[in-house]
Amino acid sequence: MATSKFHININNRQIKLLISLFLIAAILVCYGQVKRFEFVAFDDNRYITQNHHVQSGLTVNNIIWAFTGGTLISNYWHPLTWMSHILDFQLYGMNAGGHHLTNLLFHIANTLILFLVINKMTGHLWRSGFVAALFALHPLHVESVAWVAERKDVLSTFFWLLTMWAYVRYADRPGLHRYFPVLLFFVLGLMSKPMIVTLPFVLLLLDYWPLSRCQSGKAEGVADGSRPKISALRLIWEKIPLFLFSAEVCVVTMLFGQTKALDHPSLSARIANVLVSYAGYIKKMIWPDNLAVFYPYSGMPPGWQVAGAILLLISILILAIRAVDDCPYFLVGWLWYIGTLVPVIGLVEIAPHAMADRYTYVPLIGLFVIIAWGIPDLLVKLRYQKIILAASAVLILFVLSLLTFSQVRHWENSIALFENSIHATRNNWLAHINLGAVLSEQGRLDEAVIHYQEALRIKPDNADAHNNLALAFSERGNHEEADMHFKKALMSKPESASIHYNFGVHLIKQERVKEAYVHFAEAIKFKPDYAEAYNILGIIIAKDGQYNRARSFFSRAIQVRPDYADARKNLELLDQVSSTTANQINGDNLP
Repeated sequence: MATSKFHININNRQIKLLISLFLIAAILVCYGQVKRFEFVAFDDNRYITQNHHVQSGLTVNNIIWAFTGGTLISNYWHPLTWMSHILDFQLYGMNAGGHHLTNLLFHIANTLILFLVINKMTGHLWRSGFVAALFALHPLHVESVAWVAERKDVLSTFFWLLTMWAYVRYADRPGLHRYFPVLLFFVLGLMSKPMIVTLPFVLLLLDYWPLSRCQSGKAEGVADGSRPKISALRLIWEKIPLFLFSAEVCVVTMLFGQTKALDHPSLSARIANVLVSYAGYIKKMIWPDNLAVFYPYSGMPPGWQVAGAILLLISILILAIRAVDDCPYFLVGWLWYIGTLVPVIGLVEIAPHAMADRYTYVPLIGLFVIIAWGIPDLLVKLRYQKIILAASAVLILFVLSLLTFSQVRHWENSIALFENSIHATRNNWLAHINLGAVLSEQGRLDEAVIHYQEALRIKPDNADAHNNLALAFSERGNHEEADMHFKKALMSKPESASIHYNFGVHLIKQERVKEAYVHFAEAIKFKPDYAEAYNILGIIIAKDGQYNRARSFFSRAIQVRPDYADARKNLELLDQVSSTTANQINGDNLP
C-alpha cells in the first residue's frame, strides 16, 4: 500500500510540473512579443517616461515621495508599485521591453501560484490547472499584463495570491507565527493597489468552501478532516486586523486619491452603470470582442439593458443559493466575482469610463472556478465525459490563446492602441485626443487636428481636446485660434496647471510676457512642484532685473527636480550678478 501511494504522489508531482510548464509556455507564446513593444502615451508617461522621481533612482527622497506625493500623479496610494517602477528604471532605463518583461514575469508567477494554491485547497489537479489556464490566457487580462503602467495589477495580485497561500497554511495549523505572513503579504498587496481591500472578504468565502473551516462549511480539500470547525463570528474576528488595514487604505484613498471623472453622473446613473457593467464583464468573459483600453461613459444606459442586467444577476444569485448544498463553489465563485469588483465597479467615481478590462484581473477567478467545477458536475452522467471535457478544454484554451495573441498586438505602440480603441468603441473622445497627441509629436499636425476636432464633436467642452488643439494651432502659427482654444480649455478646467503652462509658453513665443507671467504663476499655484514653470518665471523675472526673486524661482525648480540642468545653468549665470549675465538668460532655455 505504501509503495502504491508513493507512486501516485510521484505521478501527481509530474503532472503538476507538466501543467506548470504548459502554463509558462502558453503565456510566453501569447505575450512574448511585448519584449519589442514601446511605452504608450497613456499613463506610461506619467508613471515612467516623464516622471523625474521614477527616473532619478531609489533615493530616500523618492521613497518618501512614493508614500506621500505619488497619489498626486496616480490617484492611488501604492508606494510599492512606485518603487517597482523606480527599480525597473534603474535596471532598464528607457528600454520599454525590460519594463514589459517585469509585468510578464509577474503574470507567470501569478498564474503558477494560483494553480498551486487552488490545488492545495481542493486537491483537484486538472480543475485547478484549468482555472489557472483561463486566468493566464483570457484576453480580458491583456491590459493588466501588456500595459507597463498597470504594474499595480500584476504586483498586487502577486501579493493577493501569496496571502491566500499563507492563509491556507494558517488554516491547516492556526498559530500566530503562521498568521503573520498572511498579514504581511496582505499589507504589501495594499501598498501595491488599493483594489485588494476585498481580500479579507474572500478569505471568509474560502473558509466556507473549499477550506471548510466554518461550522456549516462544505468540504473539498484533501486535508479538510484535520481542520477544526469554527463559528462564523470567530472567523470574522480572526480577520479583524485585515479588515482594519483595508479600512485604513480606503480612507487614505478617499482622502488623497483624486477622481478623474469629469461628468459627475447622478447616483441613479452610476447604479445603472454598475448593474450593466457586472453583466457586461460576464459577456466579455464569454465573448471577448471589441476590447479597448477605454470604454467611454455614455450616461444612463437604456432601460432594457438595466432590466436585463438585474434579471441576470438576481437569477444567478438565486441559482447559486439553491445549489449551495451540492455545489458550494457556485455561491463562493459568484460572491468572489461580485465582491472583488465593488471597489472599481463605479459606485464611487474614480475615472471617466464605464468599465475597464484591467478590473477583471482578480474578479474573473471566481467565475473561472464556477466553470472549472460546474461543467464537469453538469456532465457527470455523460458518456465519454472525460474525453469530451478534455477536448473542450483544449479547444477553449486554443481559441483564447489566439484571441489573446491578437489583442496583445494592439499594445505595440500608442498609435496601434488608440486606433484599436476607436475601431472597437463608439464616440471614444479620449482615444481621439490621445491619438492626436501622438500624431502631433510625430509632426503630423493635420491628422492630429482632425482627431482633436472629432473629440470636440463628441465632447464640446473637453478641456484636453481644446488644449491640444490650441497647441497644434500655436505650432502652425494660428495665434488667434490658439488663444481661443486655450481660453475655452481654461473655462472648462480653470485649475489645470498644464493648460496654464502651455498657454504661457504660447504667449511667450509672441513676446506677450506680462500675460504669460500670470499663467505661469497660476501653474505653480495649482501644481506647487511644477519645476518647468518655476524656471520660466525665473527667466522672466531675471530679464526684468529682479535677480533675488529670480534666484528663488531657479532654486525652487532645482529643489523640486535636482537633475534639472536648465535651472542649474540659469542659477549659475544669475550668480554672476551682472546685466550682461541677465541678458544671457534668454530664449535658449525657453520651451
